[in-house]
Amino acid sequence: MKKIEAIIRKSKYSAVKKALHDVNVNFFTYWDVTGQGNEKIGHVYRGVAYSTSDIQRRHISIIVNDDFEQATIDAVLSSAATGEIGDGKIFVSDVTTAYRIRTGEQGEDTLK
Repeated sequence: MKKIEAIIRKSKYSAVKKALHDVNVNFFTYWDVTGQGNEKIGHVYRGVAYSTSDIQRRHISIIVNDDFEQATIDAVLSSAATGEIGDGKIFVSDVTTAYRIRTGEQGEDTLK
């Protein structure tokens, strides 16, 4: 099993969600995060420009069987990209086991 974490632009979340559903990845968690990166954002308030290095993003966490790993990554890459600095990152790590709390099941069957 793999854990795929993606940090993407908030504006791309709907496209990423649809792309994940299209490759039959229907369960994931997400939350809004703030971070710092290479992208520089400026805000204008009452005609005065303010620069901030805090960037609003959406963090998506997905656990998939090994055979869904590449399809999941490709779905996020194709739907989240704008070609601009600040598109985000994807991180992949191994998951050694998983448990279904309700039944006590263990392993890849918990993802079905």
